[in-house]
Amino acid sequence: MPHSRRILTYAIAAAAATAGVVLPAGAAAAAPRTATSDFNGDGYADLAVGVPDGTVGGKAKAGYVNVVWGGPKGVGAHGSIRVTQATPEVPGTPEAGDRFGASVVLTDLNGDGIAELLSGVPGEDVTDRGTDAGMVIVVDGSKNGPGPGSTVLTGPSQSAAYGKSVAAEHLTGGDNKTIVVGGTDKVVARVIQGEDSMVTTVVAAPMGGRAPVLATGDFDSDGTADLAVAYWTAGVPSTQSHVRLWKWDADQAEMANFWNTDNAGVTALAAGDFDGDGNDDLALGECREIADENIDDPCGPEERFKGGGIHVHYGSPASGSFGTRAQTLNQDTPGVPGVAEDGDRFGAALAVADVNRDGRDDLIAGAPGEAIGSGSGAGAAWLLRGGARGLLDAKGTAASVAWNQDTPSVPGVAEAGDAFGAAVATGDYDADGVPDVTLGSPGENASLGAAWLLPKGSAGGSTAFSPRTLGLPYLSTAQKYGKPLGSR
Repeated sequence: MPHSRRILTYAIAAAAATAGVVLPAGAAAAAPRTATSDFNGDGYADLAVGVPDGTVGGKAKAGYVNVVWGGPKGVGAHGSIRVTQATPEVPGTPEAGDRFGASVVLTDLNGDGIAELLSGVPGEDVTDRGTDAGMVIVVDGSKNGPGPGSTVLTGPSQSAAYGKSVAAEHLTGGDNKTIVVGGTDKVVARVIQGEDSMVTTVVAAPMGGRAPVLATGDFDSDGTADLAVAYWTAGVPSTQSHVRLWKWDADQAEMANFWNTDNAGVTALAAGDFDGDGNDDLALGECREIADENIDDPCGPEERFKGGGIHVHYGSPASGSFGTRAQTLNQDTPGVPGVAEDGDRFGAALAVADVNRDGRDDLIAGAPGEAIGSGSGAGAAWLLRGGARGLLDAKGTAASVAWNQDTPSVPGVAEAGDAFGAAVATGDYDADGVPDVTLGSPGENASLGAAWLLPKGSAGGSTAFSPRTLGLPYLSTAQKYGKPLGSR
């Protein structure tokens, strides 16, 4: 199994050896891997919180990224730094509406053990290209704070809004990573080749004004990561929706489309090996059918995507075909706490980690629209455990646990509009060999926002942190802290 084959997954082999964990039959232990989101080189994974609605230097929605340090107590207890376009050697100047931090990734691009920060700035005005052309910026990490920054890509024209989404992975099989950028009706990739690089268009199509959804994983089991892209539009200029997989074609020097599922509109994607067979699977979050006719049930049985369903396509050995086996679940699935209701948005945010270190990845799913008691939109999140058949057993039952702000040991009180679970991420923030879970709640405290740490994916010992506890400025403004989250 390739060492970089999927995002947000964690090694269990070394931890199993030290903790006495016995892998179940059929589970494939992943190769040990170290944190790739260590921005300050101290050995702990860090968390990037994008705050595109944040005020910088009096400029509303100029945006910033809050890098929250990991440490022995996880994230939230060891301080943080604020990276903006006013940070020395970061390109640009904070301007109203830039939305720096609209998309964030912390990942080690060059393999030196220290992560770089990728930040999308879709509202950036670019000289000779127009208003909201957008850009993506990379900021080097270092033991002495943020290093120099540089521009990855700028949008080619007005309203191109490059930076709505961003991803990075070893898509070409080389040592350096490819940076994938989503903008208005377009996804492009900058392929890094030593000192040189090239830019290629992955897909250009109507996307309904939404950010294209990006994820990476080895979906064809050839040892090299692939790219998953999801987008949809309804009525303008036509109703269409796609989830597509792309791989690098070395002969053509471009990304080649090799698998599609149509008529499915999704809000989130996540890749992981949920059944432990050594092949990556793809989870489609908040999957809904978008088509002129009910043709092929692209999100599974209709009753299973009420309130937002999660539809999983499973990988196959190299000799087989990706996605021929699928499972669908929502809050009406046995073993999933809650009741499926319109507006829950179950699966609107997804992340992956092997929380219990059994050799099968688990899926963390947020439902920011979930009502808790009388609190509409208070939000919740679920840990859905992987098993021998994936997220559901042979009887169609899930093994899961749910969290919200009224869950015992979880700080806070579930209130209307909190949107708890609007963003989810995982990382081994205390470097104990077991992945932790972070959850964002951008509606908390009148939309000032906050985030929660669930150590080892458990409510026990969970803590919350916010702009107020971290000493960030502009505490009277609606910063919507907690969305997006970036950690690997």
